[in-house]
Amino acid sequence: MNFHTIDVVRWNRLPYFEHYTNVNQCTYSMTVDTDITLLLQALKIRGHKLYPAFIYMVTRVVNEREEFKTSYGPEGKLGYWDSLTPSYTFFHKDDHTFSSLWTEFTNDFDRFHDLYEQDMERYRDVKGIFVKENPPPNTFPISMIPWARFSGFNLNIANDKPYLLPIITGGKYAEQGGRVLLPVSLQVHHAVCDGYHASMFFQALQKMADTCEDWLK
Repeated sequence: MNFHTIDVVRWNRLPYFEHYTNVNQCTYSMTVDTDITLLLQALKIRGHKLYPAFIYMVTRVVNEREEFKTSYGPEGKLGYWDSLTPSYTFFHKDDHTFSSLWTEFTNDFDRFHDLYEQDMERYRDVKGIFVKENPPPNTFPISMIPWARFSGFNLNIANDKPYLLPIITGGKYAEQGGRVLLPVSLQVHHAVCDGYHASMFFQALQKMADTCEDWLK
């Protein structure tokens, strides 16, 4: 969980960062359908649910690129984390509220799935926005809205400093032409991520879904 401070004087992205934080503050979102046909088949065979697999895939992809890990550190300096930890929402059916929960991440899916199940077992009935103590400073938000299939999704955050980490939201999947498609929205800050980086996110996410047999063991 190391944080690396960026030498902004030598940072080739400095003009873009200054423009999109000081001149034209700008976040944007992209929503793309991810083909999860093979993934759902593999999960069904193994008796796993989609949501923990979705959290795992998203976190793996985010941790592959420095742009997605760039943020303000604990001392307020600009830099990037070695890796990010998923902070995800879950739903309370009895009162229709939600809570956020973080789970330690590992690239070993079976290990991550076990940690996810342990956290859910402990906190699934605990009410409140943040239900697990001592969240690490390198968390980023993931959520899923399984009741609606959307073609666009956007969040607006107003803080003293721009929120630079990615925000990922999944929607309701549906079958089209023999394929099962899951809408996934990625929201980023233009100061650290351009359309190219967002496109690379979706390409990598699709590759994770297509090669699920390699990490679902």
